[in-house]
Amino acid sequence: MKLAILSRQPDSYSTMRLHLAALDRGHEVDVLDTLRFAIDLAGDGPDMAHRSQPIEDYDAIIPRIGASITYFGTAVVRQFEQMDIYTPNTANGIANSRDKLRAIQIMSRHEIGMPATAFARNRDDVLPAIERVGGAPVVIKLLEGTQGIGVILAPDTRVASAIIETLQSAKQNVLIQAFVEESRGRDVRALVVGDRVVGAMRRTASGDEFRSNVHRGGTVEAVELDEEYETTAVRAAQIMGLRVAGVDMLEGAEGPLVMEVNSSPGLEGIESATGLDIAGAVIDYVDNQVAFPELDVRQRLTVSTGYGVAELLVREDGTFVGQTIEESGLLERDISVLTLHRGAQVIPNPRRQRELEANDRLLCFGRLDEMRDMIPERRKRRTRVRPLPEDPVSGRPIDDEAEG
Repeated sequence: MKLAILSRQPDSYSTMRLHLAALDRGHEVDVLDTLRFAIDLAGDGPDMAHRSQPIEDYDAIIPRIGASITYFGTAVVRQFEQMDIYTPNTANGIANSRDKLRAIQIMSRHEIGMPATAFARNRDDVLPAIERVGGAPVVIKLLEGTQGIGVILAPDTRVASAIIETLQSAKQNVLIQAFVEESRGRDVRALVVGDRVVGAMRRTASGDEFRSNVHRGGTVEAVELDEEYETTAVRAAQIMGLRVAGVDMLEGAEGPLVMEVNSSPGLEGIESATGLDIAGAVIDYVDNQVAFPELDVRQRLTVSTGYGVAELLVREDGTFVGQTIEESGLLERDISVLTLHRGAQVIPNPRRQRELEANDRLLCFGRLDEMRDMIPERRKRRTRVRPLPEDPVSGRPIDDEAEG
């Protein structure tokens, strides 16, 4: 396998470990500076140059994109995707993980446990937002902060409101999040590779510090995760579009609460804590996946005129409940079921004899006109048109000039 590691820090622990692990396995590997790429959009097909030299044929890349270069870095990764070169972390996945609000919005739809979170911009909405997450104390987070930077614990509502107002006056967007007291300054980092957790550690904050980041004095220890925590970590990473990720979770009273999904997880802490060859696990996974580059399925499937991808809901009062996929008549209507979502369970390529249940969600590919007939119309709110006031511009000066 010919592999490229995209990194601006070739001497960092994580980059060196990935480099050495690839060499130990007999692969050809280069470390390429992410900012030295030039994307060529003028040719017959997608192409790139690095340090003014054409990119040779690579089988795969491992992106290590720093937060400060997310925009350009994801553009480079996206270009590799267009060139059908495998990447474990897609450009969309990296971009999603860097925006805390977007990440929470995506995961909330998929029933991933998270601390109660609110987002408000107007100062009049701040106090209600604090109350909605359970009241003070609350954690205030900058949307694009990393490594614990921009994470503040506010002990009471007055302090929280003042901090938020100060940050917003500096043009900063912030999240308001419930403080999970039972976590006691601890969190769990699970390193996900593919569809499994290859290593996990518990980080504990030092002294009165509530942030458990190692560079802030936190300590680490290896930990064995139970099935609930492993499943949550893998699902969170996959939902974000990441195949190599560090998933940070709080140990809540009712189970794991995902705080963040990191698309460029550091390897030093977790390899030191666990004694496991995490870098080697990443290289082995990439080597096994090079024949299957990430595809934008919706983009590829909608090229056919009149065909597309849609999600159909099996409603409780619908005719599909209790029928098999074959009995439902979908196949006769030229509609193929790609995946069946049942609660948190995902069933890929379900068999024809699979019986459908209420609230199943079917990801289908087929004729759009056929599927459109099967999607119930949304109820539209009818707004009442009120009579125009006798003096519609009362109290305002009359402008005699015609409006453009």
